[in-house]
Amino acid sequence: MKTGQLEGKVAIVTGAAGGFGEGVARKFAQEGAKVVIADVNFEGATKVAQDIGDQALAIKVDVTSSADIKHMVDQSIEKFGRIDIIVNNAGTSHKNQPMLEVDEKAFDIVFNVNVKSIFLISHAIIPIMRKQGGGVILNIGSTAGIRPRPGLTWYNASKGAVNLLSKSMAVELAPDKIRVNAICPVMGVTALFETFMGASDTPENRAKFVATIPLGRFCEASDIAAAATYLASDAAEFITGIELPVDGGRTI
Repeated sequence: MKTGQLEGKVAIVTGAAGGFGEGVARKFAQEGAKVVIADVNFEGATKVAQDIGDQALAIKVDVTSSADIKHMVDQSIEKFGRIDIIVNNAGTSHKNQPMLEVDEKAFDIVFNVNVKSIFLISHAIIPIMRKQGGGVILNIGSTAGIRPRPGLTWYNASKGAVNLLSKSMAVELAPDKIRVNAICPVMGVTALFETFMGASDTPENRAKFVATIPLGRFCEASDIAAAATYLASDAAEFITGIELPVDGGRTI
């Protein structure tokens, strides 16, 4: 009988109540993994976990809180016994606007959610993976950190940090058999869609952005889920430190 690509693995996916994170969590479950649906939106996380069934656990977590992250890790271990994969997907952005119009509070939120969260989660999870003899860390970066455009300067900077820190982590953690990769989506129709555009979601505005993507469509949750499944699987056991654009050619 054919088994899934992630059979027997335990994965935590942050920001999994919707968007790309939900897509990744559902795909991981289909491929045999037990999944922790971690999100500040506990109601949404619970719904996703209920849809998946017994192999899923919903946990409310603010990824900028070390106490919340400790709770998430402790509950995951208590429920499933180990952690093989962490997908650092939770993220946010400021509105698309001139860089000097972004206030300090918005800047801090972007860097705390997008970058500091990985710092905090690394402190909580890497010691566990070391004891287990290995693991996989997937950080959701962005094409914004590869080929930035005006209007999202501080968001671009945060994702540039995610992309680069993934490579640095990969080198440092390789002796521990912990693989680290960054997945870099182009814009998708998620909760942050209008924030990224800095304009209302109209057919005209969509057409303007789609025109910059050679394959002619926005990124979908299934695109990120497919990339994440491969990179988390044993088929990718010799792949670490890559910055994988899932972008329909946007960064060419």
